[in-house]
Order: sequence, then C-alpha cells, then structure tokens
Amino acid sequence: MQSLLAFRGQLVLPDRIERGTLLVQGGRIVGLLPVGTSLPAGTEVIDTGDGYLSPGFVDLHVHGGAGGDFMDGTAESFRLALRSHARHGTTRMAITTTVATHEQILTTLDQARQFRLNPDPHGARVMGAHFYGPYFRYEARGAHPGGPIRPAMRDEFDQYLEYSDDLVTATVAPEIGGAKEFAMACKAKGVRTNVGHSWATFDQMTEAVQQWGVRHVDHLFCAMSDKSKLRQFQMYPMQGGVLEATLYFDELTTEVIADGKHLDAGLLQLALKIKGPDRLALVTDCSRALDMPDGDYMIGPRVGGEPLTKRDGVGMLPDGTALASSVMGMDHMIHTFASLTGRPMWEVIRMASLTPARIAGREQELGSLEAGKQADVVVFDRDWNVTRVFIDGTELAL
Repeated sequence: MQSLLAFRGQLVLPDRIERGTLLVQGGRIVGLLPVGTSLPAGTEVIDTGDGYLSPGFVDLHVHGGAGGDFMDGTAESFRLALRSHARHGTTRMAITTTVATHEQILTTLDQARQFRLNPDPHGARVMGAHFYGPYFRYEARGAHPGGPIRPAMRDEFDQYLEYSDDLVTATVAPEIGGAKEFAMACKAKGVRTNVGHSWATFDQMTEAVQQWGVRHVDHLFCAMSDKSKLRQFQMYPMQGGVLEATLYFDELTTEVIADGKHLDAGLLQLALKIKGPDRLALVTDCSRALDMPDGDYMIGPRVGGEPLTKRDGVGMLPDGTALASSVMGMDHMIHTFASLTGRPMWEVIRMASLTPARIAGREQELGSLEAGKQADVVVFDRDWNVTRVFIDGTELAL
C-alpha cells in the first residue's frame, strides 16, 4: 500500500478558496477533507499554516528560461528552461517553437518527445510541443526572423506531423499558402490548431473556425490583424480581422500575456469580460531571459534566432521599437492579472491551470485540485509567493 501524503492549508479550488486537507496517494489526489478530519496513522503531513495550495500552472506558450531556449534543440537548454519555470509554479507546459529552419524545428520536436517520455525529475513536465512558426504572415512576424517564414508545404509539414503524438497545438496564419491543407492535416492527426501571427480577415477567420476546426488564437491583441491594419488593403467598408473574430466567436479560446508590459488593465479587462475565465488562459510567452540579468539575449535558436534585450521587466527589440517576449514566470502573471483586474485569486489561478488544461484537452488529468487528478501542487506563503512545488506528489528541488 502506497503511503499517504496530506497537504493542509487554504485550498485554491476552481470556484473558491477554503481551508482543508488535500490527500495524495500514488501521485494522484484521492480526496479533499474538511478541517479537523482525522488522518490514518503514518500519513505524512505538510502543513502550510496560513499559506495556500493551488494546482500547478499549465503554460501553453513558452519559449525558454534561465538562458535556455527550446529551439536550441539541446537537452541542457530544455533542462534549464523547465527547471526555471518550475520555480515559478509551472508544472506542465507545451514547449513552444519559433520560426526556424526545417532541421532546427525537427530537432526541437525530437527533444520534446524525449522529455515527454523521460521527464527531467527536477523540472516542469513536457506535455508536448506547441508548433509555432514558420507558417506566419511575414508582416505579422513580430520578433521572429523573417527569412525562414514560408508557406505550409505538405512534404515539409508531413514530417512535423510524424510527431503528432507530441504536438499539443499547432499555429498557422489562415491567409498564407497551404494554411487550409496544414490545418486539415492537423485535424486528421488529432492536433489542435491555433491562429497566430496573422493578418487574416474576418471572412478568412470564419472559414478557419467553421470549416477547418480552429479553436484557439495565440496572444490576444499581439501580432494580429484588426480593422485598422486591414484598412490599408480595403478602404471601405471597413472589415474585421483576427482580433474582432477572436472576440466574436464563442468557439474560440484565447490567451493573454499578463506581465503588465504587453497589455494594460483595460485590455485585460476587455478580454476577460468578453471571453470569460473559462475561455481566456494566461500564458508567459517567456524567453530564455527568465531569471537572468538585464542584457542582450536571443529568441529562438542561437544560430539564426533574433536578438532581444531584457530591460524594464520585458523583452524588446534592441532598438526599443517593439516588444519581443515576456521575461517573467507564471507566478508573476497571476499576481499582475489579479492586481490589474481586481479579480479573485482563485479565478485568476483557474485561468493559469484548469483553463489551459482544458484548451490542451488535458482537463481530466490536470488543472485543479480534484480527486482522481495528478497531484501537481504549488505551495504559496500568505503573500502568494511560491515556496514549494510538487509534481505527481513528489517535491521538486527548486
């Protein structure tokens, strides 16, 4: 019989916070007990006092940390990034690629497979990869290198889809060549398809949602078309783009980078009001500059990536003309979102755990402190600072 582990403290549940005991056995949650319930003899107790116990965070869009970018394609960079995000409470993630050469992308997908099957015991677990680029619109590339951006070609993407079991989501700009074929091939392989880095029109988004099965849009308000951008192509009547379609279609979920630099309070409140906490996820979109000093770094692979500068708590292009990435972990995102919107912490944590787990199709296993789920638990002190992290009931050495 496997031993019991009991966490005592203020439990962050999907709809409230209440004091109680979380019972874990064999890496899974086996029950939630009210205060005062007696425990079997021999139960190991972790008492957090006035601290909080939340589900581990699930990050759907994250590029690296602690000096490592997943596109480096090395086990060492994977370990650096996975361990750094674990220190900030993320227990599961979809490691995210960037625009790069075909060979570099395949190398990173292979590393994602290796880490999914053989997890680093000291880092966040890899659910799989978020295939992100090179199928972007050139003008909407943001901080990604322009040279490797290309149409979706079947002889190429068929090789990526050989990793379909290791792909959580795949992003495409609907207006580029081969986008429909790529989206339909993803659908046939059971890979969820996103729209991102796109200047698609509302009509193109409608087709993507209604016919291709697209259900998610990357980083709302960032690197996407709206009626103002599209007016340069059609003076009248004005037409909506990716932004308007994301807010309009109930079928679409989306995500925000809540670092306080990418979006102000008004935009975060607008996104939450329209999409709601069950269709709006928090992501970090974090670069290798997490937990690193201010200075110059590279987003994407060290060979062929794009330079960025970390300063003022964000990543930006070296000339300071545009943001290039976040440089913060998910604990910062929940603090900032709660502060800027005034929403209760239980709701905000749901947006960083259960909502992204649902978007990834993993809500039966992850994302909340409920019986039967994997015991990913983050321990906070009374001021909401991460102090301990457990994955499958085993504590990580942070």
